[in-house]
Amino acid sequence: MQRKVYILITVIISLLISFHNADAGKIRKRKIKKLFKRSQIMNDHFTGFALYDLDNKKMIYKLNDDKYFAPASNTKLFTFYTCLKMLGDSLPALKYVIHNDSLIFWGTGDPSFLHSDLKGTNGISFLKNSGKKLFFSPGSYTNPFYGTGWAWDDYNDYYQAEITELPIEDNVAVLYADKNDTLQIRPAYLKKYLKCDTLYRPGRFMVKRDFLSNTFVYPFMPLPLNFKQEIPWKTSAELTADLLMDTLKQPVTIVHLPLAADAQIIYNVNADSVYRRMLLPSDNFIAEQLLLACSSSKFQTLNTDSVINYSKAHFLNDLPDTPQWVDGSGLSRYNLFTPRSIISLLCKILDEVKNEELVHSLLPAGGATGSLKKIYKTENGQPFVWAKTGSFSNNYNQSGYLVTKKGKRLAFSFMNNNFTRPATEIRDEMVRIITFIHDEW
Repeated sequence: MQRKVYILITVIISLLISFHNADAGKIRKRKIKKLFKRSQIMNDHFTGFALYDLDNKKMIYKLNDDKYFAPASNTKLFTFYTCLKMLGDSLPALKYVIHNDSLIFWGTGDPSFLHSDLKGTNGISFLKNSGKKLFFSPGSYTNPFYGTGWAWDDYNDYYQAEITELPIEDNVAVLYADKNDTLQIRPAYLKKYLKCDTLYRPGRFMVKRDFLSNTFVYPFMPLPLNFKQEIPWKTSAELTADLLMDTLKQPVTIVHLPLAADAQIIYNVNADSVYRRMLLPSDNFIAEQLLLACSSSKFQTLNTDSVINYSKAHFLNDLPDTPQWVDGSGLSRYNLFTPRSIISLLCKILDEVKNEELVHSLLPAGGATGSLKKIYKTENGQPFVWAKTGSFSNNYNQSGYLVTKKGKRLAFSFMNNNFTRPATEIRDEMVRIITFIHDEW
């Protein structure tokens, strides 16, 4: 009799523990739901959220996860995954053929070519040391110099460099005050285009490029101490050849030849270093050029649309919702993704890389690196969230990975569109909610 009572008590206790655990799980979900329901900030605009358990492979909580949102730079996650599928360990710098004493080369879209941070020099060193007459063949890039849906009046801003088949030094001019308080420009070759205009009277000292040319004008006013400004230049095959000649100190002749079937490839920098540079500071230029590098690996021409369509058909055809995807960087408001599709993409990235620590190192880390450096607090000096941010006017998003205090591995996509309050308020509320989830689970 005592044995039966003991067994019954054991069973009852086990059931109570099970019920408690199950109820605890529900409470956590209800708490997340309450956070959104009671948040005045999250209820005055269009909000989407998806939280996914990576270990148990199930959705924990969702809010408008099947609705389409403008992703801004969350688009770079799609570019990143496409690159993982289409590029190798290093980026192609140039394609070339040698005929007798001539070296003919074509661009591959490589963003690292003489990049200010990545410093890809294999391509330029190959040309310099070839001992051949150099011929540059442009025309492989078949899209416009701006992506679909880009804002034309951002042309003077550093983040909207033109897209080209053979970029040099980020396709961005650097204007700065030297030690003699004189305005200088880099590359120095562009100095002949720098002019003072007494009729140009901005509210503060700033340089403005002519929309259709490389004329850079500055106002007749004192140059501020430590002045620095970055402005994309107007690209052209002629300017590319001129900049190459200025760097190589030897002639580069433009020819118009189709890409040779037997063209060889020179490779530049390690691909992971390029991905990290794209994702941490959210570099639009690198994102756009990477799609061209993907195009170079698959097609005879450099075409953004072809790569996106190929990726959607072969790598992204199992997403819950078909992405409306038009550029590599997310500058276009035509891009539209759902939170649940981004969750699926985040899972695909982990499956492809097979190294979670590496994936985390490529993304901004809360309180530590990139665009999340000053946003989250770390836990004992260690970040607990790694995510790609995405923002432009009236939109702010974060999508990435989260590890909770109890070691729960989660993926999330948190999207906010069409708000009118300051973006910092939206961001701070997102941080509060993500931090709550970290602390609770």
